[in-house]
Amino acid sequence: MMVGVLYVILAAALLFQVRFVILGDRSGEPRAGVYEQVWREAAAHEPAFAVSVGDTIQGQRDTAAAAEWQQVMRIVAPYRRFPLYLAPGNHDIWSPRSQELFRKYSGHEPHYSFDHGPAHFTVLDNSRSDELPAGELAYLENDLKAHRERPVKFIVSHRPSWLVDVLFRNSNSALHALVRRYGVRHVIAGHVHQMLRFELDGVEYVSVPSAGGHLRGSRKYKDGWFFGYTVVEVRGADVRFEIHELKAPHGQGRVTGLADWGAAGLK
Repeated sequence: MMVGVLYVILAAALLFQVRFVILGDRSGEPRAGVYEQVWREAAAHEPAFAVSVGDTIQGQRDTAAAAEWQQVMRIVAPYRRFPLYLAPGNHDIWSPRSQELFRKYSGHEPHYSFDHGPAHFTVLDNSRSDELPAGELAYLENDLKAHRERPVKFIVSHRPSWLVDVLFRNSNSALHALVRRYGVRHVIAGHVHQMLRFELDGVEYVSVPSAGGHLRGSRKYKDGWFFGYTVVEVRGADVRFEIHELKAPHGQGRVTGLADWGAAGLK
């Protein structure tokens, strides 16, 4: 019976095709008008849904948080035809009250997962820690185990808690062990507002560009500092990324592939 179910899933995967977009941080000293332009340009690709890596509101104050969420909901209202899956960032959750508001406006718990065809997405909560807490790793393991038959898997979190381990080629970290055991090929985060790509043991770890949060560092495109969004196409078991810089007035509209980027910006 299990073999038959697995065959059906694999056969469906070969025929499956979907396009979705990944949105970076909106907040963290946000630049006026950028998030609105991100949505206009990303929506033109007619994605099946959008995934955000978090920092959707400026946050940090319980008294202002509800009004800030309402402001964001007004921005995204014209695009409600695209389901939006939010990861919690440090600007989204910092207190019990802010966690309640995240649940209300995102429609999800701080960590959750969802499927789209044979593709599986696990959204983790590292909003209050630079590391992935033990509870998040346990949730991830249980979730991946329950969906191990899915041929395409993505892990999404706000902070790149994997950054140091991947940068120093540490294949023995707890996260990487789970990623390899269950066949995850792409691990995605934001927080740093910089486009970077790392590869370790065939797994691609990706830091996506800012969707409105201020640009740090050199502020040069070649170093990964720009406003943009990412379009992802899943065709069967094949996954293709396009990294889009915003067009004028907030960019020059340059488009690159994931392989064009490395640990220090453009290759």
